Amino acid sequence: MTNTPFGDGGRSSNGRFAPGNRGGPGNPLAGKISKLRAALVAAVTEDDIHEIARSLIATAKGGDVRAVKELLDRTIGRPVETDLIERLESLETALKDVETDREMPL
Repeated sequence: MTNTPFGDGGRSSNGRFAPGNRGGPGNPLAGKISKLRAALVAAVTEDDIHEIARSLIATAKGGDVRAVKELLDRTIGRPVETDLIERLESLETALKDVETDREMPL
């Protein structure tokens, strides 16, 4: 990194971006990728998605482990995410119980 009035590489002495830092140039291909993504979205129909989904389901039922994983990840979520959501719901329920207990007169 080069020294600037802000510190090394536009960062202050604590390593954070310093005020006035313009940041980097960004992704030079972002505009092109955005146009390509928009073209793809415009080209794909709802029927295409249904057909692809049916094909994925048939492949998964045929025993293709990668298709099974993709199908389950896209429908019920990854195991870690699902477990995290269950834990959060459990904590929210416990918090509501504690709040309810505080509101009740003794």
